[in-house]
Amino acid sequence: MQRRRNLHAFVTPLLVQGTIFDRMKAMLLRQQGQPLEAAELPDPTPGPGEVLIEVAACGVCRTDLHVVDGDLHHPRLPLVPGHEIVGHVKALGEGVDTFQVGQRVGVGWLGHTCGHCEYCLEGRENLCDAPGFTGYTRNGGFAELTVAEARYTYPMPEGGDDAEMAPLLCAGLIGWRSLVISGEGKRLGFYGFGAAAHLIAQVARWQGRQVHAFTRPGDAAAQAFALSLGATSAGPSDVPSPQPLDAAIIFAPVGDLVPTALQSVRKGGRVVCAGIYMSDIPSFPYSLLWEERQLVSVANLTRKDAHDFLALVPEVGLRAKVTRYPLAQANQALADLREGRLTGAAVLVP
Repeated sequence: MQRRRNLHAFVTPLLVQGTIFDRMKAMLLRQQGQPLEAAELPDPTPGPGEVLIEVAACGVCRTDLHVVDGDLHHPRLPLVPGHEIVGHVKALGEGVDTFQVGQRVGVGWLGHTCGHCEYCLEGRENLCDAPGFTGYTRNGGFAELTVAEARYTYPMPEGGDDAEMAPLLCAGLIGWRSLVISGEGKRLGFYGFGAAAHLIAQVARWQGRQVHAFTRPGDAAAQAFALSLGATSAGPSDVPSPQPLDAAIIFAPVGDLVPTALQSVRKGGRVVCAGIYMSDIPSFPYSLLWEERQLVSVANLTRKDAHDFLALVPEVGLRAKVTRYPLAQANQALADLREGRLTGAAVLVP
């Protein structure tokens, strides 16, 4: 990848003790609720236990949208968003011997854990008391380069286009964790059919399960897309499921869908809320929850989730449908996601 070096452009080179530092292009969030700004920043340097990654592609996740729009509070500002990163190792920090320079790797949302709280010690690092998150509390992949902890960097499967692999790092991983938590039922309902659902529908079909897709009312394109991926049915989310569901996964950040999904699951069924953010859940009668129906949420992911899921990718033949955008068009990608104009996933390609 050719990277533009700012040695004689409009930004004055950074001089420290007579050294000219290389600079990278990035899209920077300075204030929530405002568009990202194109910036040129000093190339990051990996510290002990970290790797420097040259970004080949970075998916645009709905969580990025929540960070930019201010639904998720207290990000580290200024911030480079992005946590669905595929790239190649450019340099290794001190003590890193698990990767080689040039190796293709991926980085997801969970970027750090303390390792000593009760949750980490119980193997539930996704609930760590002192976590760090890529593109939220540490800089992410809306840039030409990024730094990540080696512990939370993953070898990527062989083959496949970098841009098509990027959504696997969050949409795929969170979708996978949600699928596992949903149980082993044969009839599944997916509420919202975007980046995560279109990936996990392929996994569920490979496992021999039925998928019933529920989309925004009037979104015929998303319904046709779901059917093309083997969904048993596809229709608007305000219409009851054609069959009682063993489990439902709510990918859309819409609290109103919780009672709707509970109405569609059978006795003993489970509704999984997959997003990190959801609008308020309206009150609903206890009868929707009675008969041992369950309502659970998914929080982040673990390294085991990542290794298990990425190992399945070649076996399933998983393919992401992506729309590519140049790095400088990150705001357009976010707008298209916000307005529901995407089928599949948006990916930035530096």
